[in-house]
Formats: sequence, C-alpha cells, structure tokens
Amino acid sequence: MIGFLAPAAHKPPIPSDRVDATYQRLRWQIFAGIFLGYAGYYLLRKNFSLAMPYLVEQGYSRGELGTALSAVAIAYGLSKFLMGMVSDRSNPRYFLPLGLVLSALVMFLFGFAPWATSSVGIMFVLLFLNGWFQGMGWPPSGRTMVHWWSQKERGGVVSVWNVAHNVGGGLIGPLFLLGLAWFHDWHSAFYVPAAVALGVAVFAFLAMRDTPQSCGLPSVETWKQDFPEGYDANHEREFSTREIFVEHVLKNRLLWYIAFANVFVYLLRYGVLDWAPTYLKEAKHFSVDKTSWAYFLYEWAGIPGTLLCGWLSDKLFRGNRGATGVVFMVGVLIATLVYWLNPEGNPGIDLAALISIGFLIYGPVMLIGLQALELVPKKAAGTAAGFTGLFGYLGGSVAASALVGYTTDHYGWNGSFILLIGACVLAIVFLALTLGHKSAPRRA
Repeated sequence: MIGFLAPAAHKPPIPSDRVDATYQRLRWQIFAGIFLGYAGYYLLRKNFSLAMPYLVEQGYSRGELGTALSAVAIAYGLSKFLMGMVSDRSNPRYFLPLGLVLSALVMFLFGFAPWATSSVGIMFVLLFLNGWFQGMGWPPSGRTMVHWWSQKERGGVVSVWNVAHNVGGGLIGPLFLLGLAWFHDWHSAFYVPAAVALGVAVFAFLAMRDTPQSCGLPSVETWKQDFPEGYDANHEREFSTREIFVEHVLKNRLLWYIAFANVFVYLLRYGVLDWAPTYLKEAKHFSVDKTSWAYFLYEWAGIPGTLLCGWLSDKLFRGNRGATGVVFMVGVLIATLVYWLNPEGNPGIDLAALISIGFLIYGPVMLIGLQALELVPKKAAGTAAGFTGLFGYLGGSVAASALVGYTTDHYGWNGSFILLIGACVLAIVFLALTLGHKSAPRRA
C-alpha cells in the first residue's frame, strides 16, 4: 500500500524488561479500539431495516425494499474480500476508522437528504456505498487479533470481540426510539447512530496500533512461546497478493466448506434479523416500540450466546469448531420453527423464540470467522476472512434481503420460513464436513 494506509515500519526493539508491561497495556488498549470500532460499524449496518415499515407506508413493496437492501450485502461481500486483501497490506489503525467515517457520511445522507429515499435506484446506490465502506471493519480487526494474540488464547479473544456487533447492532433500536422521542422523525434511524459512530471512529484511531513489531515488541508467538504447527520466520514476512489468494485460500479445501456453510448461516441470520420489524408488525401485529425492542433483544442475546459458544469450542469440544457449530445450528433450527409456527396473540413466545435465535446464531457466525483465521498464516488472515464473508454476504445476505422479500410478496411469510428452515439444514451439513479438523484448544 502507498501513503498513510501502508503498514507501520518496525521500530527498534524496546528493552526486554519492558516487553511484558508494554504488551499487557497495549493489548487492553488495542482490544478496546477494535471492539468499540467494530461495534460502531454495526450502528450503521441495519438502520434501513428499521426504516422499512415506514417506507412500505410510503408505497414501496417489500420486494422493492428487499432489492434495495440487498445492495448492502452485495457490496459488503465484495468489499470484505477485496478490502480484506488490501487490509492485509495496510495499517489497521487508519483503515478501520476511515471506513467507519465514510459509512457515517452515507447515513447522514439518508437522514437529511429527501432525495435519498425518493427511488429504489437511489436507495440501492447509497446502500451499496454503505456496504462497501462496511467491508472495511472486519479485516483490520482480524489482522489485529492474529498479530496481538497467540493461537491458544485466540478462541476466547475472538468470541469476546465478536459480540461487538451485537453491542452495536442492538443499540440501533434504542437509538432509534431516542431519535423518535427527540426529533419525532423516523429518519433519525439514520442520523442519530451516525453521529455516535463518528465519535467511535475517533476513539478507535487513538486506541489502535499496527503490529507488535511496529511498537518495538517481538512477535506474539515469541512473547507467548506459543508457536502454531509449521510456524517459522516466514510467517512474519508480508506475502504477495498471489501467495495469499492462491496458495493459502483457493487451495484450502476446509476454507471452501466453511465458506459454503456461511452462505446458509447468513441467510438464516439476516433472513430473521432484516425482516423482524416487518414480520412482527404484519404477522404478529407488534407496535413500533415492541419491534424496536425485539430487534435490540435479538442482537444482545447473541452476547452471552457467542461467549458460551467460544468457551464450549475451546473446552468441551477441544478446538473442534465444526462440532460446536453443528450443535448451535440445531438449536437455531428448533427456535426458528417456534418463531414461525407460534400463533398470533402469544407475544411472549415470539420474543422468547427470537431471543433464542439471536442467542444461538451468532456462535456459528463467530466460529466460521475464527476457523478462517486459524486455517491460514496470520499474514493472510484478512483475505481468508474476506473469502468466507464473500460467500456469506453475496450468497446468504443477498438472499435474505431480496429473495425473502419477493418470496413473502408471492407466497406469504410461510414461504419465506420454509426457505429459512432449508438454509438452516444446509448450514448444518456443510459444518459437519469440517468435523475432522481441530484447532489447538486454548490454555486455561
């Protein structure tokens, strides 16, 4: 990379008696940066879903809005992959905040420019731009984690970091209600979270750093004396784009399995999340405040679920990420059936089922990202994560937006839930193909 995005140069090693203290201090600081920074991205990811019931009232069909919303998934899938390759050769301290600021600017347009929601085409273009900028969040976070935490401690670290998107995504609903109370304007679903995200971007820039070597520290493998199988000095050099993409991604059979699993995990995840406000309003007759809080509970239920999933994958399943994912997806299947088949008039059961899906679905999402990091050398981490994300978003999330919308228009909500149940079953099948692979369990 050229200019300010280029990786930071290595600094002369600091005295050995300062290494431990410096590592400990910087790891807390950097984790706060990538955690809150990534949460900030999710403040701007699904705002359009909360606005869709109001846009339906303005005359747009669910299929049209689903098509517009699919732009986020298309752009995000491409960006997470392509910008992941850029991220592997960039300084995450600049890369992550830059994407967050650009995404916030798009949301301000949605909030303040009347033309931004004047046609499906304009909404598609703006949502595409937002999706592209959103793709600049995961890769620098993944690059940071594989450089600052060793393999045997990474399962716990990634599971804690992964709940950042639940924190950010869950806050969209309360921020929307706050905006409605303050401004009496449904467009506040866009501009209130965007204002908060700008402050988060500043914090992330101040807290983050590039590699340990750029701070005068040894590699984390050397510091922790935790060397993964096959590790040597070659793992610390920067790979060429061809080496990363061909040797470590395209030729990796297990990476292909989890990429296909990601398609169906994301179809279920976003098929439920994106359409929850509309489904609960139309099929279950929830009020706007109840749908906003349901959205919040779905996201925040993923926090304990993800932490439990990370712990179980390390301790009970001894590093077998695939087996852990299968167990959680079976639970998702059961909860989705309850969410669908529960008759109208039982809101408590609807909420319990939605919370259960949120509790269970984010564990497999996290495990697929973790497996992608563990199946390649750390200098290829962003590209590997982007590769699985490309499948998840271009396949699963696009289908969750456009396909679910049109299926609902033509076959009702029952048709859409049959689609979601099928996706859940296929996710279990592809995760099961990785059952023979185990990562090293994290030390207690």
